Amino acid sequence: MDQKTHDKGLEIRKAVLGEAYVNNALKNADSFNKPFQELVTEYCWGAVWGREELPHKTRSMLNLAMISILNRPHELKAHIKGALTNGVSRDEIREIFMQVAIYAGVPAGVDSFRIAREVFAELDKA
Repeated sequence: MDQKTHDKGLEIRKAVLGEAYVNNALKNADSFNKPFQELVTEYCWGAVWGREELPHKTRSMLNLAMISILNRPHELKAHIKGALTNGVSRDEIREIFMQVAIYAGVPAGVDSFRIAREVFAELDKA
């Protein structure tokens, strides 16, 4: 493991997903999934999100579309919150999911809108 890339990834991961979310994932790591958490932190967040060629807002927008299409609701919820943190507006999220519905199918769009509304309601309560 490259410690510098891992540390950079941990910083970005916490900035995007929130310190509590990341700390919980790491706290719940055991001998089985700890190597996976390290891999995600180093390569996903450090080696890719750490690149400067795309701003975090753009990366968040891409993630919303891809995760929606992959039908990963838990990850989508986390990345909607992260996208808002990275400056993606609710209107932009709506447009991303409209695009998903056309190119990936209406059911993917329906689920994405439902999850986004749940996230927005949760955030509006707080």
